[in-house]
Amino acid sequence: MEKIELENIINEQKNLKNIPNLKLVEYMDVLTQDFEMTKQNIINLTHYLDKVEELYENILKEYQLRAK
Repeated sequence: MEKIELENIINEQKNLKNIPNLKLVEYMDVLTQDFEMTKQNIINLTHYLDKVEELYENILKEYQLRAK
C-alpha cells in the first residue's frame, strides 16, 4: 500500500458511517493485503536476524578459543 492510500484510509476513519459498503470492502481488502505482507516480512526478517545471531555466536566462540 502506498503512503497516500494509507493516509486516505486514516482520514476516512472519522467518516466511516457515511462511506458506502463497496468502499469499506475495498479498504478492508487493501488493509488485509498490507497486513499479511507486513506480517510475512516480519517473519522473514526474524528468521534472518536469528541466523545472523547464530553465525555471529559461532564466529565469536571460535575467536575466543583462538585467543586463549
